[in-house]
Amino acid sequence: MKNYSTLLAFILIAFLSCEKKYERPDYYNKDLFEHERGTNQAYVMSKDEAFEASAMVLSSSQIRVSDSSKGRGKDFFIYKLDSAKILKTTRDSVISYPFSFISEQRLKLDKKNQEPVYIYLETLKGYKFIAEERKIKYQWLKAAPVYKVEKDK
Repeated sequence: MKNYSTLLAFILIAFLSCEKKYERPDYYNKDLFEHERGTNQAYVMSKDEAFEASAMVLSSSQIRVSDSSKGRGKDFFIYKLDSAKILKTTRDSVISYPFSFISEQRLKLDKKNQEPVYIYLETLKGYKFIAEERKIKYQWLKAAPVYKVEKDK
């Protein structure tokens, strides 16, 4: 009986003192995509790049969302301008107001201060039925962020 209890105690001590590698998940972790980390960064254009790539550049502080499709399929937003200053144009030299354009992303506009911002537009691609109904010809330049207009010093 003494041999059985000694043997049982020895087996129990040996079992409890063994290192279990399956309890250490970091031992088995291997990052298969470590060389691809950081490549999913969105490209953001500078002011000069956005200006050159745009078909029309406007400056306005009177910009607001007039409609959106958020939650109804592919997200897009229709923005309306009551007035704007034309800085660059390749097609239209006269704009009738209110002027509308489409953006596939919500623009980060400061609603409290309403400081003037640059509006970088390209000719509309797609949205045929909405464009005909609302008479929209332009959309926001995709990689262009919202830049505030700097006052001359």
